[in-house]
Parts: sequence; structure tokens; C-alpha cells
Amino acid sequence: MVVNRTVLAAIGMAGVLVFGSGTGTALAVSADSAGMAGPAPQQSILVSYFDDGSFEYPTVPANSYATFSAGQSIGPWLVTSGGVDLIHSGFWQAAEGNQSVDLNALQPGTVAQTFTTTPGTTYTVTYAVAGNVDSGPTVKTGQVLVDGQVFQDFAFDITGKTKTNMGYVKRQVTFVASGTTTTLAFASTTQGAAGPVLDDVRVTACSCSCCG
Repeated sequence: MVVNRTVLAAIGMAGVLVFGSGTGTALAVSADSAGMAGPAPQQSILVSYFDDGSFEYPTVPANSYATFSAGQSIGPWLVTSGGVDLIHSGFWQAAEGNQSVDLNALQPGTVAQTFTTTPGTTYTVTYAVAGNVDSGPTVKTGQVLVDGQVFQDFAFDITGKTKTNMGYVKRQVTFVASGTTTTLAFASTTQGAAGPVLDDVRVTACSCSCCG
């Protein structure tokens, strides 16, 4: 679970089409209060383009968080395993916007979003990762999955980091779409209640050779 935030400037990318800057359609219902379970379970979510990469929907009350379990949705994202915490300002710094996700609630969790893609097109995923500084382990680990396949492992060391200086690091991974829809997922591989923190996820369809 948990940290306070200042907004970091989003990094622009030339020669690409950008989806999901954190201001997309509100496809969610709001969570009620800090530490309470989120909206009722949903079977699946499909959006026509990648959306809400900064986890702005639903809005969690300031200085609080909401826990979402497998089968529940966070806007266009679906929690597919374990549990995660949606964190609002006052707990810790966000990389972009007002909210971020701790990929561990009381156990490792996974969030996934399915969106339309063009077969054969190259897409680049960028994301900001940090770690819950409230408790160990010192190194938080996780994975990026595309259609269930692990495309990247990531790790973040919380040494020297604080709730007001989370030290977000930008990561990038590229994939070629094999179908008309693609499922992008982020999974914690950290045990316990303090996992990697995810924010500012962006998916870009490449229109030049700058991706890769």
C-alpha cells in the first residue's frame, strides 16, 4: 500500500501517436473511503484505445487510498490477480496526475488493460516505476506482460527514497501487435504489503523508426 506527490513533467515523444496520457474517458465508479474495497467485480474491460495510464479514475479522497481485489476495475484497468492499492495525494508523490498504484495490497497484484491494436504495428510502452517506502523489501520487483507473455522484468531500490521524493524511474518496452486487441499487464513479484509503485503508463504506435 502507500505515499504524497508532486507532478513530474511528462516526457514527450517525437514521431509517435500517443494514447492514454491520463485524461481519458471515465469508465469507473468511485471508491468509498480509505482502505475500503473498490467497485463491484467486472468480467472484462475492452477500450478502443489505451486510456488512463495515470490511474486517475476513480478518484480516491485526498490523503487516502482504496484497495481493489482480483475481478475489480480501476477505470479501464482490471485487477486480474491478488490486490492493489490506488493511492491519492497526501500519501506519496505521483509521477503524473494525482494518483498512482501500489501493485501490492496485502499480497502481490496484477493490473491489466485490453485495448484495440493493429496487427503488425509496433507499439512502445513507457511507464514510471518507484516503490512503497513504508516497509521492505528494499528492492521491489515486477513484470510487464503483453498478452500473458513476460516482456520485461523491472526492479526498484527504495534506498534513500521518501514519500515526497519517490525517485520515479522511466522504463520502456516495445512489442509488435499480433491481433486486433492486446492486453497489457503489470504484475508485482514482490511478497508482502509494500510493492512496486506504478504510474504514467503510455502506449505509442510507432510511425517512424524511432521506436524499438
